[in-house]
Amino acid sequence: RARERRARFVGKNGACNVAHKNIREQGRFLQDVFTTLVDLKWPHTLLIFTMSFLCSWLLFGMVWWLIAFAHGDLDHSTQLQRDPAKGAAGAPDGFVPCVTSIHSFTSAFLFSIEVQVTIGFGGRMVTEECPAAILVLIVQNIVGLVINAIMLGCIFMKTSQAHRRAETLIFSKHAVIALREGKLCFMLRVGDLRKSMIISATIRMQVVKKTTSLEGEVVPLNQIDIQMENPVGGNSIFLVSPLIIYHVIDKNSPLYDISPVNLHHHEDLEIIVILEGVVETTGITTQARTSYLADEILWGQRFVPIVAEEDGRYSVDYSKFGNTVKVPTPSCTARQLEEDKSIM
Repeated sequence: RARERRARFVGKNGACNVAHKNIREQGRFLQDVFTTLVDLKWPHTLLIFTMSFLCSWLLFGMVWWLIAFAHGDLDHSTQLQRDPAKGAAGAPDGFVPCVTSIHSFTSAFLFSIEVQVTIGFGGRMVTEECPAAILVLIVQNIVGLVINAIMLGCIFMKTSQAHRRAETLIFSKHAVIALREGKLCFMLRVGDLRKSMIISATIRMQVVKKTTSLEGEVVPLNQIDIQMENPVGGNSIFLVSPLIIYHVIDKNSPLYDISPVNLHHHEDLEIIVILEGVVETTGITTQARTSYLADEILWGQRFVPIVAEEDGRYSVDYSKFGNTVKVPTPSCTARQLEEDKSIM
């Protein structure tokens, strides 16, 4: 019968399984409107942008209608529509309107759209009769440019978000524990599916588990950093081909007292792996995450080679990316292994 497994802190796809509740200071989100718009889902963002344009068009359409109404353009326009032959100069008595061809709120709304999106069909235009109309024209153009700038900026940020690039950074489904250089090591495989590289890529690992302090304080998500090793040394990696990243289980490791017998009894054990780097093509920093629970760690397994030299170049077979094979591995903890070596 399957044992009940605790909720993940980080999903296999890198999503953090954390729900924020009872946030009383909601106004902080409005203080950073741009980030809030970028974080919204696409339907909500598009709805806000659409309503922003419609509201601005309607608002300035109402302003243009009020200007025309106050100046008497609507009355003269109505008379001209009834008897077009009266005004060769555009009005029955030489009257010059603030905006030509404004007959109703509908025509004022259409003129508002023409001004803000700079369509300019030519049927309606501002005259020099009303300075207020010229001022409104300037203000509406500035407002339209601001809305366009915010919209373009948000769309660019949403389409080029860092997690999009992280979709092509992959981790092995399982991690393994086996001997390497005579020491027990925790190993996983990481790769990049794109040809464009991740510059200054670094990788780090944390163990997240529930702990209790000596004073009795319960820490539900205690994060412990553990040192990762890789073929080029340090945390910086050259991710031009898939690499096996490993952690040597020594006396400073949280996995020091774990054996294959009690490994799967650590229901609260979760190992989080974080890969960060700069996207070569865009210069944006990206981060890819994954996690491994106790039942996703294979004891006594090793990853099969997937890089081979063919026709003078190296070929990577991603069909074997997560494949492992059994290898002779002691069924004891790293502590017991070191004690046995010291006795010998």
